[in-house]
Amino acid sequence: MRDSNDTDAQRSEGRGGIPRVTLVGAGPGDPDLITRKGLRALATADVVLYDALSSKELLDETPAHCQHIFVGKRAGCHYKKQEQINALIVECAVEYGHVVRLKGGDPFVFGRGQEEKAYAEAHGISVTVVPGISSCISLPELQGVAPTSRGYADSFWVLTAHTRDGGLSEDLFRAAKSSATVIILMGLGRLDQICALWDAEGKGTLPAMVIQNGSRPDERCWVGTVNDIAPRVAAERDRGPGIIVLGKTVRQHKKFTRKASISANDTW
Repeated sequence: MRDSNDTDAQRSEGRGGIPRVTLVGAGPGDPDLITRKGLRALATADVVLYDALSSKELLDETPAHCQHIFVGKRAGCHYKKQEQINALIVECAVEYGHVVRLKGGDPFVFGRGQEEKAYAEAHGISVTVVPGISSCISLPELQGVAPTSRGYADSFWVLTAHTRDGGLSEDLFRAAKSSATVIILMGLGRLDQICALWDAEGKGTLPAMVIQNGSRPDERCWVGTVNDIAPRVAAERDRGPGIIVLGKTVRQHKKFTRKASISANDTW
């Protein structure tokens, strides 16, 4: 595998060509969940800038001359700042030709793909977008839980737990009042705070699920209720990525058992 954290050491091997960028959604983690169009983009790449959530197996789909540059970001650990990534995309496109920006999930679902697209286009470089399968729908589905389902939920919300300044998103407070399935990305570190919001709305017995390292060999899944899941996850999880699912649809999970009685008087 051809991997580099510094493009300067690799410049002499690039082919060059017309600068262009393809933003490719790599899917939730399983390398088989990328699209055919995404694979075709990788097959013609001169440089791939990949993040921590995209499978490194996908780098094997690139040509022999292609350079692989890690620009990963995870909670509490940013290898490169977003501004540096934007500049690197343009630099590599000008120097090498076709740059594939490989991003976990979908590039535009909390992936900042729009910022990268706008920056490259502002520098006169054409950008193609290849959507990816987002973890927000695929990971619950792989657990047998439908985000929407008749008799359970008519809609679903997709939220991030964090605002730009590091606080809790105001949308979380609104979502806690909703009867929709709520799917929260990048929120495991604040699971206890999130569950407290739902509990304050009288939803302590609402089914809850946490999926970590979803669709990967080391996937883990916890199923319970709002008032019992946070301490279990905190004691057992690692630093890998995860999502939170709150809603009646979690009852569909084969391992779900109601530890608190759910009566007809429950308002959620």
